[in-house]
Amino acid sequence: MSHDTLVIVPTYNERENLPKLAERILSLPIPVELLVVDDNSPDGTGQLADELAARHAVIHVLHRAEKNGLGRAYCAGFAWALERDYEFIMEMDGDFSHNPDDIPKFRRAAEDADLVLGSRYRDGIRVINWPLKRLMLSMSAAKYVQVVTGMPFSDPTGGFKCFRRRTLQSIDLEAVRSNGYSFQIEMTHKVWRQGLRVAEVPIIFTDRFQGTSKMSGNIVREALVMVWRLWAQNGFRRSPRLS
Repeated sequence: MSHDTLVIVPTYNERENLPKLAERILSLPIPVELLVVDDNSPDGTGQLADELAARHAVIHVLHRAEKNGLGRAYCAGFAWALERDYEFIMEMDGDFSHNPDDIPKFRRAAEDADLVLGSRYRDGIRVINWPLKRLMLSMSAAKYVQVVTGMPFSDPTGGFKCFRRRTLQSIDLEAVRSNGYSFQIEMTHKVWRQGLRVAEVPIIFTDRFQGTSKMSGNIVREALVMVWRLWAQNGFRRSPRLS
């Protein structure tokens, strides 16, 4: 199997986690390449990523001048990937909340799908180290997205995903404006409303043990508004456009 799979990991102050994460990804039973998209981390994450890339040909680094959101970081990573020959392009957090061992499962599922979503809530709840209030907020957000947009997915705000190359090519990345959880919702909605195939695979989500969460009130508010905008973009339909 050739190196047709790229895992994009956006970083901001992830110096403690990055070496261990890279080691886990490089030790997977399938060949995978890693792109670190660093937002000029003041803790030196970007420099450390460069050192890892110098030692491993399958590790790449994209430096951005400032921290201006998760969505912008991923879109920059997607554009980088599309300039090259990757067929399977993944999103993954850099704090071990997503288990690198699940990557082959996404890769298999993507053989028969245009987008694969990692779900914390499919066939049960699999979240570790979250307070009940945070869990209820996340589950309520998932239900809110389902009701407003009509998307049937159990975990539309999750950030562990695998896109097929042609799927990303079908999206105008320059027109994607959202940044936080709403970025995840917007990207999935843009795929789903085209009538493309979206699959879900169950994952176990473990909240970060190192560093601090990037959650904020602005991120939540952005997501609350975004879903109505997506509903309007889809012609006030709660189903995919008919091709």
